[in-house]
Amino acid sequence: MKINLANIKKAQKLLNKSECVAIPTETVYGLAANAYSDTACKKIYKLKKRPKNNPLIVHYLNCQILKKDCSFNNNFIKLYKKFCPGPITFILDLKKNSKISKIVTNKQNTLAVRFPKHPIARSLLKKLNFPLAAPSANLSSKVSAVTPADVKDDFGNNIKYILDGGKSSIGLESTIIDLRNKPKILRLGGLETSIIKKALNKKIIINNNPSKISSPGQFKIHYSPGIPIRLNVKKIRNGEAYLLIKKNKRTKSNYYFLSKNGSLREASKNLYSTLRKIKKDKYKSIAVCKIPNKGLGKTINDRLMRASKF
Repeated sequence: MKINLANIKKAQKLLNKSECVAIPTETVYGLAANAYSDTACKKIYKLKKRPKNNPLIVHYLNCQILKKDCSFNNNFIKLYKKFCPGPITFILDLKKNSKISKIVTNKQNTLAVRFPKHPIARSLLKKLNFPLAAPSANLSSKVSAVTPADVKDDFGNNIKYILDGGKSSIGLESTIIDLRNKPKILRLGGLETSIIKKALNKKIIINNNPSKISSPGQFKIHYSPGIPIRLNVKKIRNGEAYLLIKKNKRTKSNYYFLSKNGSLREASKNLYSTLRKIKKDKYKSIAVCKIPNKGLGKTINDRLMRASKF
């Protein structure tokens, strides 16, 4: 991907002034601001209409920079070497002398951190003297943004700048793993749990519906296009859009396909943009066919289940 330095400098200038900027990542677009600035982080919550008890993920260029803010352990080092930069977020202990805004952490002594792979995000991080708090660039509880147009749809002129990096290549948020004690998945995401388990060679607990919100992405109602969703549907009702995992011969105007041949990777990349399209096409509800509950299918099902709580 060609990197436009003038655009990166424009984003840098705004971020240095404690403004919010939408940035591309390989997972989804992020609403980014200086993670060391209370003023900047308050703007994220206000723009997104995000509940204050929902912590933010902070994006770093590398673990050398992260050293100032967090304590490392062997599991983190192992996964960092294997998967970073990439679609994985780590929950780590925050150092007492860290400059991270307490607004980011909801006054907790932990931090959710990740290292984005997108070349534009990395070029921007190289130019900054601070890491970026960057939850998904959408209105709270709604469908995440995977293109600049999605961000514009949600925020209009309320956002100062959208750094264009094309469509997100993964299209699902990062997998969140708590590494403070026994490894625990807190949010299913773009990196499959089985691959993480293999890298660590140990059992991993999955707890993505906890009673206490300790990381982003754990609210029961999330990722909603703003219309009702029915899951595992074989027979659709009149006037419903039908969301299918793969293209079939019985194509109708209300059929929407996530992939050509049932590829879960392609389906996950297209999930959010397809949900947005169905809403724009004025359907009042969505029926979803059964999606294989394996690999990235588990993440797709998690997102649709939360979206269906609308």
